[in-house]
Amino acid sequence: MAFDIAVRRVYEAPEKADGQRVLVDRIWPRGVAKKDAALTLWLKEIAPSDELRKWFGHEPERWAEFQKRYFLELDRNEEALASLRALLRDGKVTLLYGAHDEAHNNAVALAKYLLRHPRA
Repeated sequence: MAFDIAVRRVYEAPEKADGQRVLVDRIWPRGVAKKDAALTLWLKEIAPSDELRKWFGHEPERWAEFQKRYFLELDRNEEALASLRALLRDGKVTLLYGAHDEAHNNAVALAKYLLRHPRA
C-alpha cells in the first residue's frame, strides 16, 4: 500500500486537496493562529528531538547526516508513527512544517521515511 503524502509550509493557505493536515514540528510556528492552520492533528512527538533540531540548524550541508539521525529516532518512535500511519490509511495526509527551507526540513525527511517504511 502506497501512502498519499504531501508536504507544505504551514504558512500556506489550507486547500481541500490537502486531505488531513498534520503539523510535524515540535514548536508551534510563529505568527500562525491555531484556527488558521486548519489542522487535523499536531503531532509534535514525531518531530526531531530538540538536540537533533538544534544541531541541524537547517544547514543544507548537514542534511544527509540529519536524515540518518532522524530516521534512527523515528525507528524508536513507534507510537507516533502508528498515529500517523493510521491517518495515512484513511487517505491523503499533508505534513506541515514551519521552516523556510522547503527542501531541507523534518517534514520532507519524515515523508521520505514513511514512503520507505509504509508499515511497521
